[in-house]
Amino acid sequence: MATQQRTIDTQTAAVVPRSVRDPGSVRDPPGSGRDPGSVRDPLASAREPASMRELAARLEPFDSYWQAPQNVEKGFSAFSAYYRANYLPYLPADLDAEILVVSCGPGYLVNLLRERGYRHVLGIDSDPGKVASAERRGLPCLTARAFGFLEDKSSAYDAILPEQELNHLTLEETVEFLRRCRQALRPGGRVIVYAMNGANPFVGSENLSHNIDHFYNVTEYSLGQLLELGGFTRKRIFPLKLYVFWRNPLNYVGLAVTSLLELVLRVIYLLYGKKVHVLSKKIAAVAFKPEERSFEPEECSCSFRPEERASRATPAGKPLR
Repeated sequence: MATQQRTIDTQTAAVVPRSVRDPGSVRDPPGSGRDPGSVRDPLASAREPASMRELAARLEPFDSYWQAPQNVEKGFSAFSAYYRANYLPYLPADLDAEILVVSCGPGYLVNLLRERGYRHVLGIDSDPGKVASAERRGLPCLTARAFGFLEDKSSAYDAILPEQELNHLTLEETVEFLRRCRQALRPGGRVIVYAMNGANPFVGSENLSHNIDHFYNVTEYSLGQLLELGGFTRKRIFPLKLYVFWRNPLNYVGLAVTSLLELVLRVIYLLYGKKVHVLSKKIAAVAFKPEERSFEPEECSCSFRPEERASRATPAGKPLR
């Protein structure tokens, strides 16, 4: 794939539907920092959104990815293993699905999705330097702010995946972001999100205190509440696996120790009358936009366990994937 400059100003939002395949030219507006007469890739065409959303995070905003190693290239193999284990089981089976990756950074998840055969993937990140790394690999990524980009999208995507933790947003910002995702998804479309897990006493408090731009922790129940407030009525909560590097012998040691600790914690929680299933460092969820137009919140589903996989089905009887 030929590498093209696909950049929009961080004060604008791009519209990139599948129908945009016309090689026509688009010129940059005055004040964009570019030559007003320069011609851009039409995929980066943008207009000024009705309102700009200034996020509360001061150093590590949600719409940029902050977990990449200093050696960006080295991260592609490590993060591919992580995303294969945690995200691929929850993605659409249709390789023509329209997928948006928010806070895509240098393109780790975008790269994996392209390698797995997904043909319509777009990544956005508010940091031009990180997007430049993705562009050098020929990955379809744009410089854009998440809230502004989603503002005018309606039923455009089959799946939206933020690569950054939700807790880089405040609770109010999180609900607003999820509602924008719901608007941008097609009926039956899904969002896959994650955050720091406050139910794990070994890392929950440290996660919150470690970064001034971490605004909250969640549990499986409160993550479900956030999704309900965002308009998602069908959801599954699941743990994010850290030990997925099977060629490293220490991986098995870490997996054994953390599994034992989590088992002990479940017993302790039961002694206090609490049924807590997900005790991993990070907790994730896949949630679906209702097929019907009406929005009728239902009770939070509390967890996702392997034995439930066989029964996962849409209201229409279609499998989750």
